[in-house]
Amino acid sequence: MPKVHIRTYGCQMNERDTEQVSQMFVERGYTMTPQEEEADVILINTCSVRDQAEQKALGKMGLMNRYRKSKPQLVTGFMGCMAQSRGSELIDTAKVDLVVGTQKYHRVVSYVEEIFRVRQERQMDDEKFSIVDVDEEIASQNAIRDHSLKEHQGTAFVSIMQGCNMKCTFCIVPYTRGGERARPIAEIVEEVRRLADRGVKEVTLLGQIVNLYGRHEFPTVDGKTPFVQLLEAVNDVPGIERIRFTSPHPIGYKKDLIEAFTYLPKLAEHVHLPVQSGSDAVLKKMHRPYTAAKFEELVARIREARPGIAITTDVIVGFPGETEEDYLMTRGLFQRVGFDNAFVFRYSKRRGTPAAEMDEEIQVPERVKEERNQDLLDVVNGIGRPRYTALIGQEVEILCEGYSRTNEARLSGRTRTNRIVVFEGDAQRHTGQIFKVRVRDAQNFTLYGDPAIL
Repeated sequence: MPKVHIRTYGCQMNERDTEQVSQMFVERGYTMTPQEEEADVILINTCSVRDQAEQKALGKMGLMNRYRKSKPQLVTGFMGCMAQSRGSELIDTAKVDLVVGTQKYHRVVSYVEEIFRVRQERQMDDEKFSIVDVDEEIASQNAIRDHSLKEHQGTAFVSIMQGCNMKCTFCIVPYTRGGERARPIAEIVEEVRRLADRGVKEVTLLGQIVNLYGRHEFPTVDGKTPFVQLLEAVNDVPGIERIRFTSPHPIGYKKDLIEAFTYLPKLAEHVHLPVQSGSDAVLKKMHRPYTAAKFEELVARIREARPGIAITTDVIVGFPGETEEDYLMTRGLFQRVGFDNAFVFRYSKRRGTPAAEMDEEIQVPERVKEERNQDLLDVVNGIGRPRYTALIGQEVEILCEGYSRTNEARLSGRTRTNRIVVFEGDAQRHTGQIFKVRVRDAQNFTLYGDPAIL
């Protein structure tokens, strides 16, 4: 059977979608390969959050298409958010055979097989055959449910919903992923049970705005929103020892979710809470329905519910109309809140978003964006790095995820507060296990531990 190579760009949702497609190929008898040059099918799962991600995917596909010289029957294609937003134009501009949108991942294998079949039937026909499917599909959120686990894999992503209704002015996701659609709690819990039976100890629940899960489909019961009902059900699954979720929205942190951190022991001590700006004027332009003061109050309530919890965030600098005063408000919020880490992004226009249509005269110069980006990173580093060095000499509990991404001679794992720890160990014995290591060094938001003794 043909070999398949999939390259993934973007968020954890994309990683999970790629895993589903890969598993479907394997079930049909295909072989997945990390080597693009030996593949008969090359697919790129794309991201549209920033223009740089789209350009990277287009550039990579341009390089991959060179394999057609030695493999004229090679099938190439795009999946995901860029595929959804650009559609059929990619067939001509990127010279691919397949374009599949965000609600059609479960149809990818069938489309690839159809391309192979038509080519075989048209051996003497020069007409190019391609497939584009970016249409909506009812219940597509239920199609991402299967897992292709590696040996001893201890962590897994679980997709609980698709889409987003918030329509922040800078974001393309509501237009590429569609509106909110949730999976039933029972189906998600059964998926988690199957993962636990296969040795998974930690699950990360995924959704565009994960803590608004099920608000349109399912009722609140005994004062508990559907998301908290789901967390309680997953917490009761034997074998699961850690629960994470991403990516939430501040407005989804209702009273019941904050209280869940006081009584659900498997909820990990880490919250990723995107603030985007510390200026109320900029937040209003972004269509973020909270103020900086409300955000700070929320952080305080979360920390009170679970002392020692790590809080990370996303922020955009240089949003249209952001003045120096606006930026300094963001800087001040960072200093007051004291995030453990942050992803700092320079604003870039996304075609099809309201922010891209804002008047040119209020666009922030690239030089200013870069200055603010670097300055805020300095603030983040000044706050976050001492919290890492403070752990030197202490024992921390980790779940070993396997080989380190930056050093294949060592292993890495994550603490409950989501800090990465690199250490020496035995991949066969330690991968997928939870144990303690002693921290001996800290550099660049990474901890280094003594060799594992488990």
